Amino acid sequence: MLSITLEQLDAVRDANERAEFAGLTARAERLEAETDALERELEDLCLQAFATPLTEDDLAFHLMVFRSLTNLERVGDYAFNVARDLETFAPRTRSATLQDALPLVRLLTQMLERLSYAFAERDLTAARDVMRLDFEQVDALYEQMQRASLTRLLERPEDTDVALTAGRMARNLERLGDHLVNVAERLEHVILRDS
Repeated sequence: MLSITLEQLDAVRDANERAEFAGLTARAERLEAETDALERELEDLCLQAFATPLTEDDLAFHLMVFRSLTNLERVGDYAFNVARDLETFAPRTRSATLQDALPLVRLLTQMLERLSYAFAERDLTAARDVMRLDFEQVDALYEQMQRASLTRLLERPEDTDVALTAGRMARNLERLGDHLVNVAERLEHVILRDS
């Protein structure tokens, strides 16, 4: 599921680099459908595992995965919302508005990569990196995007819908990071438990 969200964020970055946003929503929607299908599949696998005798460690792992599925599905939802808003409002805004979102998208991509590594390798440092990046940088970039959105609203009141959409994109990106942190915290607990 993390790799699908990475693909969604890569699509956002790619669309921005090419300055071509047509089709971004459709691409993100296809990826979101994959996320939803994978969530159902993983949920079924966890439920099947719960019906069998599990060691304490295996039970802890399956519970962590099962509890994280909702967070990971929401991560995909937020990535889809950003892609949809970007395609909708990119043609009506100045490039500076779009550039405000890119540092946050890059940072979230880094967090997704670190979380994937932490999960695959059961790496405590990588899981904690996800939490640290959110605490130290995502929240600051979110606040910066919100301030920029308000400043644009004051400078150009005729662009109210663009400013509000930029604010919504910032909120979706910030919430995406929060859900990654939730998964990283659960993973941290499992890794510490296994140590």
